[in-house]
Amino acid sequence: MTDSKGLRFEDTRFWVTHRRCEYGPFDYEWSEDLRGIELHYCGVKFGEVCSVHDLFADMKEFGLPMRVVEVACVVFGSSLLGITGGFSAKERDTLLANNLRQFDCDDFLTDPFDV
Repeated sequence: MTDSKGLRFEDTRFWVTHRRCEYGPFDYEWSEDLRGIELHYCGVKFGEVCSVHDLFADMKEFGLPMRVVEVACVVFGSSLLGITGGFSAKERDTLLANNLRQFDCDDFLTDPFDV
């Protein structure tokens, strides 16, 4: 049986479980020129981070529940901040857990991130 809420990670991909339904994979990859980061849902590009001041993202076409979108945004933001900031794996986990708590998404915390 699937948990009611949570996050699952595999390499750069992650899935959000909400109301016992799993959404994903969410993923990112560096743009071809290595100047930006493309955001993907189920293999479809929905956004791009060009700089700390230039971001575009639109998940409307996927019809995802707003709570899934909120959690995915916190996970993406935390992950990309940690990676581009050169954080260690432990620091990235702590950042993610703290941000999930800060943005009232702590009900999605799972064991590896309960720091």
